[in-house]
Amino acid sequence: MTGHTHVTLELDDIQRGVLSPRPTPYAATYILFRVDDRDHGRELMRRVSAVVTSAADTTSPLGETWVSVALTCSGLAALGVPQKSLDTFAWEFRQGMAARAKALGDVGDSAPERWEAPLGTPDVHVVLVALAPDSAQLETAIDRARPAYHRLSGVTAIWRQDCHALPTETEPFGYRDGISHPAVEGSGIAGSNTLETPLKAGEFVLGYPDELGGVQTLQPEVLGRNGSYAAFRKLHQRVGAFRRYLRDNATGPEDEELLAAKIMGRWRSGAPLALSPSHDDPGLDADPYRNSFLYQQDDPAGFITPGGSHIRRGNPRDAAVAGVPRLHRMIRRGTVYGPPLPDGALEDDGADRGLMFAFIGAHLGRQFEFVQSEWMNDGVFFGAGNAADPVVGSGDGPGDFTIPRRPLRRRLLSLPRFVVTRGGEYCFLPSLSALRWLGDLTG
Repeated sequence: MTGHTHVTLELDDIQRGVLSPRPTPYAATYILFRVDDRDHGRELMRRVSAVVTSAADTTSPLGETWVSVALTCSGLAALGVPQKSLDTFAWEFRQGMAARAKALGDVGDSAPERWEAPLGTPDVHVVLVALAPDSAQLETAIDRARPAYHRLSGVTAIWRQDCHALPTETEPFGYRDGISHPAVEGSGIAGSNTLETPLKAGEFVLGYPDELGGVQTLQPEVLGRNGSYAAFRKLHQRVGAFRRYLRDNATGPEDEELLAAKIMGRWRSGAPLALSPSHDDPGLDADPYRNSFLYQQDDPAGFITPGGSHIRRGNPRDAAVAGVPRLHRMIRRGTVYGPPLPDGALEDDGADRGLMFAFIGAHLGRQFEFVQSEWMNDGVFFGAGNAADPVVGSGDGPGDFTIPRRPLRRRLLSLPRFVVTRGGEYCFLPSLSALRWLGDLTG
């Protein structure tokens, strides 16, 4: 790993959505566009470059309200980006998420042929995301963005997903979400774990040194510098099935909550097992150190936080695993869509509910794809064979989950699939100057 020297990020050129944690509570919307006319698509880029919020814009009247714009590889091609430039992008990005389905575990119910149209198709070119603390401010953000695509007949809105914080401020399974956030060197945004050294800027933003000393660049340089990659996924959650499994495998209500915590690695309030092993502690929500803990130092065998729990898989921290955790860190952002399943209901009601998830980083392969395939869909990295993540693990058949315990471990058998991929896209988040460059393309 390289030494940590001071890096100055060009925050006024980086999209706010790359580095900033989402507000809590929040409202959000995703709008997808198809570009049928190259000149209109370029005009869209010129317009959105004036609407997109920069990472330096944290004290403006807009506050926690911002708009982000991303493009797929087919979107860049639709704008007329030369092939020699497209060839410099990450090969995973060029293939697209649907083509990477097998590696990501998107099989069976999650296979691309079952995705919600038009997700995963060449028709998705531009992704516009607006995020705000509430619905009223979200509409203001959308109103600011609307002139960018209004009256451009060659640009068509083809899909929209509205998201919102549930009244409980939890995700549909009932857990507090959005707690963990890495510190990025030079961003000025504090990480949520005070024990984690800030990561090199190049792990998340192109054009800067990363943890290995490399610098991700594109051709021409203006297209790549201050940009980032994003993996957007629509994840449908089978909440009734999750509740029913907990009820059927627990000895009572208290054990049900313990099982839920062991599966996730946190209690429903967000309090980590690592800091509150035996009971939920909502009071930790106000503790600035609620995410400051390690695994190898305090819990190497997983007696407190199982090695296979969701949050330990996603970020093993200092645990002894196959792979260097710092090389696989991502910025994760989840926004809830759909109505909550009524309290106590053990059967899903047919409503579509779940998370729109965004994973942001400069290395699609060793960040998102590695974590998804090696840590979420396999257990070899911590000595658990082919056991998948109990919450979002992929595969056709039922899975198992082991809870280390003395004198005998506890095993949960035949876990059904609780999360189904409804679709997704690999996108590029250009810098503001790159958006202007795209708008100025000719030919």
